Amino acid sequence: MTQNEKIKLIVKALDSKKAEGIQAIKISDLTILADYFIIAGGTSNTHTKTLAEEVEYQLSQNGVEPYKTEGYNGSGWIILDYSDVVVHVFYKEMRDYYQLERLWADGEKVDLEEYITEE
Repeated sequence: MTQNEKIKLIVKALDSKKAEGIQAIKISDLTILADYFIIAGGTSNTHTKTLAEEVEYQLSQNGVEPYKTEGYNGSGWIILDYSDVVVHVFYKEMRDYYQLERLWADGEKVDLEEYITEE
């Protein structure tokens, strides 16, 4: 599975469960941590967990398993590390507090319009 296919699948999985403010940032020129961060928000801890579980399920159905996961214990921030793509799923207050989009503002924002369903 290519990176673009992985990103598309992640974004569609998040969108299908009504994630808020889905963003993808290309960070490969800034760090060796990953090539992309995908950031999304949930409206509650339960919603946040559901979003992360849907991403894991959809990628698993396509033979892709996370290298590591963190935050399922209800911390309000779940991280799914797929090595080249790291998914951050935040509860709203945690997202506002950490502001990853601002911290990685030097990265290149990826246009996700074609993957997200308009209501």
